[in-house]
Amino acid sequence: MTELGALWSYLSASPLTWLTATLVAYLVASSITRALKQAPIANPVLLSVCIIAPILALTGTEYPTYFEGAQFIHFLLGPATVSLAIPLIDNWATIRRSVAPIVLALIMGSVVAVVSVLLLSQALGLSEILVLSLAPKSTTAPVALGVSEAVGGIPTLTAVFVIVTGIFGAVIVTPLMNLLRIRDWRARGFAVGVAAHGIGTARAFQVNQTAGAYAGIGMALNALLTSLIVPFLVRALT
Repeated sequence: MTELGALWSYLSASPLTWLTATLVAYLVASSITRALKQAPIANPVLLSVCIIAPILALTGTEYPTYFEGAQFIHFLLGPATVSLAIPLIDNWATIRRSVAPIVLALIMGSVVAVVSVLLLSQALGLSEILVLSLAPKSTTAPVALGVSEAVGGIPTLTAVFVIVTGIFGAVIVTPLMNLLRIRDWRARGFAVGVAAHGIGTARAFQVNQTAGAYAGIGMALNALLTSLIVPFLVRALT
């Protein structure tokens, strides 16, 4: 047992251990999602969290230690976000014919996402640091972390809110759109891209390629707009 403890102490301190654990957890989660026929509740990110979190708790691993390995995946969020310009270019002809509704939906979605969370947080009596950390929750993680730091929030806390927002959006988007009888894949995709960023976009691609493309467009445009409006709205409403 002493030897096993010493081995685990060595392995747990290695970034490669937690990078491998994260990748394996996601592969297992993806297999479960496929086995359940892409059911909304079987979101691979949510399942991965459910796998990794107990492991960290049982082993007493601190988040900074875990992030030493996970940071390599985190780094790829930046290039992945930039690559979302590809569906924007591929669908440019269609987008050009729908500029007005896209711009209106983008502005309404971005502003409501920020204003609603600021007002609700204040109404619930949350501390200022929590309010500032919540403000950019509906945009993609690389942008949200930078915006959070710029307005005085806690980036690591913002990352948690971003993930929760994305998972919640990805889980409810299909049932909600079906309930509202919204059949246009462009509208469905754009809405989830604006509201639930990368995790929602991944879900949109699972359901329909057109929805995924427009989700990517919504996510990219929302990231740009959110980075511009959050500092202004924070000053105006807090």
